[in-house]
Amino acid sequence: MKYDNNVYGVEPVWRLPERKRMNAVSLATSTGDRLSLGQGVSWRDPDIGCTLVLSHPLADPGLWSEFLAGAHRCYRKHGVECVLDVDALRGGADTVMFSAVVDDAGEVIGGLRAKGPLRSADDSHAVLEWAGQPGQQTVRNMIADRIPFGVLEMKSGWTTDDPHRNRLLTDAVARSGLQMMVILDAQFCMFTAATSVLNRWRSSGAVVAAIPATPYPDERYRTKVLWWNRHDFFNYAQPDQVAKILTETELLLRALHRRGGVDALFSEWSSITRGKPPRTTHFEVVA
Repeated sequence: MKYDNNVYGVEPVWRLPERKRMNAVSLATSTGDRLSLGQGVSWRDPDIGCTLVLSHPLADPGLWSEFLAGAHRCYRKHGVECVLDVDALRGGADTVMFSAVVDDAGEVIGGLRAKGPLRSADDSHAVLEWAGQPGQQTVRNMIADRIPFGVLEMKSGWTTDDPHRNRLLTDAVARSGLQMMVILDAQFCMFTAATSVLNRWRSSGAVVAAIPATPYPDERYRTKVLWWNRHDFFNYAQPDQVAKILTETELLLRALHRRGGVDALFSEWSSITRGKPPRTTHFEVVA
């Protein structure tokens, strides 16, 4: 399994070689059906020597199966495979888009999936993660307050254990959440993670919600909610992450622009990021 590899400066291609072309999959956004994703988009990240892919389970079922298998192996290694219902996920019904990191051997070594845009707080798995905890109503309220602006929930994030490039792999996966937000026209996305790995995900501009941690999936963990805001992530992201988010997202939008239907998204992204120098001296907590 090989992908077209493009180094920065060359726009990504809308072709995944040696994969049977599927029917285009419509991606409903918070403001209506704006685009369709045929087989996904891929580009080369020279920093990690891998290909990054954004796709949809029905558009690329082989890659989706490999993503799920990798996620299950990773979660099982840490004894938390119970949080993944692989049989239910296999059809991809609640996944609107997913990212995958593919190495030069063709192996999926990390990724993330998005569900949404959420229609209500009860659509979020986070509400279940805080069941019986003092912060559950606060979690519900935070989601409900953001629903009108578009909310994606990121789930099943993972990377392979690679001591030589683990941080860079996590950085790449964390950036993909922002890219999916832009493409799907959602202002916010949320993600739950154990306190031990929070900083890995905060590098791309996430802020930690001021909500008491929940012992999820079990008492070994203290899990928190992170939020990304498409309109101000650059204020909280690390400088190298800001630079790569801007570069990669512009390439993605230009590729989508050639397919039509994303003029408004392209213009809005340009207005949001133009002349916005990042301030990245500390991490923030969102209330």
